[in-house]
Amino acid sequence: MAAVGSDHDPGSALGRIAETAASLTGARHAAVSLRDVDGDGPGAPVAHGALPEGEPPAGGFLEVPVQVQGELFGTLYVAAKSDGEQFSEADLHLVRILATEAGIALSNARLHSAARQRRRWIDGAASITTALLAGPETGSTTTHALTVVAEQGRELAEAATGAVLLPHPEGGMEVVAISTVLSEAVRTEAYRGRIPPRSPVVHQLYAGLAVFSDDFADDPRSISPISRHYGPTMLLPLRSSGRVLGALALCRMSGDRRFSHTERTLGTQFAAQAAVALVLADRHRDRERLAVFEDRDRIARDLHDLVIQRLFATGMLLETARRKALVPEVQEGLGQAVDELDATIQEIRTAIIALQQGPSEAPPGLRTRVLREAGAATATLGTRPSVRFTGPVDTRVDDRSARALLAALREALADVTAPAPAPPQPPARVEIAVDVTSSLPDGRPGIRLTVTGPDGAGRPVIWERPLRGGIDA
Repeated sequence: MAAVGSDHDPGSALGRIAETAASLTGARHAAVSLRDVDGDGPGAPVAHGALPEGEPPAGGFLEVPVQVQGELFGTLYVAAKSDGEQFSEADLHLVRILATEAGIALSNARLHSAARQRRRWIDGAASITTALLAGPETGSTTTHALTVVAEQGRELAEAATGAVLLPHPEGGMEVVAISTVLSEAVRTEAYRGRIPPRSPVVHQLYAGLAVFSDDFADDPRSISPISRHYGPTMLLPLRSSGRVLGALALCRMSGDRRFSHTERTLGTQFAAQAAVALVLADRHRDRERLAVFEDRDRIARDLHDLVIQRLFATGMLLETARRKALVPEVQEGLGQAVDELDATIQEIRTAIIALQQGPSEAPPGLRTRVLREAGAATATLGTRPSVRFTGPVDTRVDDRSARALLAALREALADVTAPAPAPPQPPARVEIAVDVTSSLPDGRPGIRLTVTGPDGAGRPVIWERPLRGGIDA
């Protein structure tokens, strides 16, 4: 009893009990037959010797329930006394004692196993929260978060596939992240497939209810194209604050053991924790983005309130000095310095507007795309072109006009930066101006792009297009 009680392996403990029952009662056969882990079906017997089939053999037969506190775990059998006699009351008493010990051993082993299993799921849920809040080193944060949930869920459930499903724009649900031991073809099929909105599974998930199946391939509720690959399956809603964000699918192969009641409970709790972690991670990323935007706003304010004001004051001083200068060369040099300060102020204002742009996920406006084209030409020119915007460029120019303007800008910059046969020259200064407040020769409002060559050399390239009511014609 001491040896059996200290053994957390139920198979080993039951083997010892069967051997002890045969030895103490003088039986040639002994076995312990167990109900399954949920207690609603028979399990495989752990036997000492072999259980005889058919009628009880000579020498008698004893059958005693294995139970603890009224819960039935299985049955302890002994059969066929070696001396051919019937089992006595003393034999029955010994077998009952061993059956009681078997129940205690099974109860302890299952409690130990359940505690270990719960610890694994709890640790897994905690690791998900840590991983999601840390974020990915590269790539999309959303994809990373969903993939972490799918991978961790599959490992904890000892499943063949873990997948995260989110609502599809046209109804139903679609797989957006998957972790599987199956082939790449199955993975591809999962991403292409969609659970249609008429599926009973979808209705149940949107209601916040879990879906359990012992054989998903033959389950009439399943109309997913990939269900034919799987047997025992859990579909668990990712629910937070009463809102269903999606679902976590944990699937075992056909023929694998079904999910126990404990696993179903732990899986449901894990999905709820994963949903909370997804929401927390999303809010954490929002706070980080907000902090970045606040820093950008602060930098933009400092540039506007401090740097531009000082440059403007310096320009005023230089302009006053230029008017008082008597030497023509000094006047010309001071005038050039004032022009350079004016161009620098315009560039700083452009940088301020760029800092005030929306999130990086939003499509870039025309202002940002013009600045990118100017940056791309910097390497060839040796210096960054000066860019000046006049008017609400991003709001007055639609996408079609913007594409045409950018094409004209690229062509003009290509002409400016084309290699010349002359010897290398100092870095050339190119000026780009985009004006959406201009008027065309016929008086209509229009957008004008002007690209002035190096240091004003050559005729400027001018591109114009009419606007009507603030929208490109």
